[in-house]
Amino acid sequence: MNRALRAATMGVLLLSPVALSACSAGQVTQTATQERDKTGAQAQVGDISIREAKLAPADDGGYQSGDNAQLQVGLVNGGSSADTLVSVDGEGFTSAEIANTAARISSTSTEPTDRIEIPAGSSVFVGQDSSDYEITLSGLDESLTTGQYIKVTFSFEKAGEVTLPITVANPTSSETRGEAYDFHQGEETNKG
Repeated sequence: MNRALRAATMGVLLLSPVALSACSAGQVTQTATQERDKTGAQAQVGDISIREAKLAPADDGGYQSGDNAQLQVGLVNGGSSADTLVSVDGEGFTSAEIANTAARISSTSTEPTDRIEIPAGSSVFVGQDSSDYEITLSGLDESLTTGQYIKVTFSFEKAGEVTLPITVANPTSSETRGEAYDFHQGEETNKG
């Protein structure tokens, strides 16, 4: 029995490096380079990063042709000098209006309302409850529901421009479902 125990121990010692090397196979996984799910378009142009760009969810579950939509986006300036969002344009809508909501409240503000300055090393959030800015896309060309998109071009004074597919965001609450379609309507049942 002593000889059998010694043989088993030698076998384990000889096979251990093979077993341990197989454990390192998962160290460089495919998912290690993937980013987590995000809710909106992402882009980089110059020193400006565009984060979570999306259309605000529509009140009734979707936008109709001709409706206006609020753009929600985070603009991050990773550079050492300020940059300015000078215009928003694109396909699928008639025009875009950039508004400084803080300037509307304070009539003493001299800041132009058709631009958004992004200071160096900071972020500006647009279209959210705590933000000072709104971007309204007016006159949608066609009806849009959750997940559908339009192409929007952001133009910055220094960084240049970038075009992104901007989707309609998921609703913040569940929508009531309509009546289900009856696929068997009009069919005769054969009972015979």
